[in-house]
Amino acid sequence: MSRENLLDIVSHFHLDGSPQEIKPLGNGLINDTYLITTAETNAPDYVLQRINHAIFTDVELLQHNIEAVTHHLRRKLEAEGCTDIHRRVLQFMSASGKTYFFDGQNYWRMSVFIPDSMTLSEVTPDTSYDAGRAFGHFEQMLTDLPETLGETIPDFHNMELRLRQLRDAIDAGAAGRVSTVKDELALIEQYADEMCQAEHLYRQGLLPKRICHCDTKVNNMLFDATGTSVLCVIDLDTVMPSFVFSDYGDFLRTAANTVAEDSPELERIAFRWDIFEAFTRGYLESARSFLTPIEMEHLPFAVALFPMMQAVRFLADYLNGDVYYKTSYPEHNLVRTHNQLRYFQCVKARQDDMASFIIA
Repeated sequence: MSRENLLDIVSHFHLDGSPQEIKPLGNGLINDTYLITTAETNAPDYVLQRINHAIFTDVELLQHNIEAVTHHLRRKLEAEGCTDIHRRVLQFMSASGKTYFFDGQNYWRMSVFIPDSMTLSEVTPDTSYDAGRAFGHFEQMLTDLPETLGETIPDFHNMELRLRQLRDAIDAGAAGRVSTVKDELALIEQYADEMCQAEHLYRQGLLPKRICHCDTKVNNMLFDATGTSVLCVIDLDTVMPSFVFSDYGDFLRTAANTVAEDSPELERIAFRWDIFEAFTRGYLESARSFLTPIEMEHLPFAVALFPMMQAVRFLADYLNGDVYYKTSYPEHNLVRTHNQLRYFQCVKARQDDMASFIIA
């Protein structure tokens, strides 16, 4: 998009300062993001972002969630006497009374750029501990959010739905591949009911839904310029009601696997205990105060749930002819499936150890 078009979009937002320079920011896969530098030395810079409304189809709901969460976090920080709130929570700008602008084709939003900050992508015990503590604290501060949030991606982490989608793909047989994955399907069905425990417990009134981030990656936190202190949690598009398993289990799905999720080297796959231990220690420091006994008891289940859920999603896409996930070769989704099933087995082998560590 041209600089002139971007400046026209920026002009609809109420900003302090005059936009001077526009350049791409980051390498996100979902939204296009730009840094807007202002001319005045005492004015903040801004982040302009195009919202991917093919994924987040209800932009009004999306922005309502984000506004409710950021306003609540700001009030909490004010009550705590925080002196640098502008660096501790995202602030979104207004365009005709809304925190987004529709240009006729795309939806846009702007937030204040947080200076002297950085993201980290390396998964180490130190960054895993920081992530656990930050995401646990994020959940803790939102336990008394007075507003009701909606699901920006409905049933995003609903295992029962994912299994139905797999079974629908089996029935449809669109790519003619069902007969080649009988062993994989048998393994999934062996654990299918066990992996739906969250939905079972929720219907019995035993498991609450909480406000969760639902995309707990190391690079979804801002650190200060030294890279040693977490400022705030970012990328709030998926913040919505979910089980705490979403934030706990999904982080460990990728961070504690010794290889990437599409690596064919199954013999190299292992569960990194050092990452599990560091993330869990940080998470429980922040979240233990509000977690129920049922939630605590099922945290090891959450670690197994997410690789199994992702295996189900990869396999369903493989059976459907690779229509959802981008693939680089015909067997790519099948390799991903094998990877996640192998990792699931590694996790299952350590569940008793995980339970002992959590209750210690």
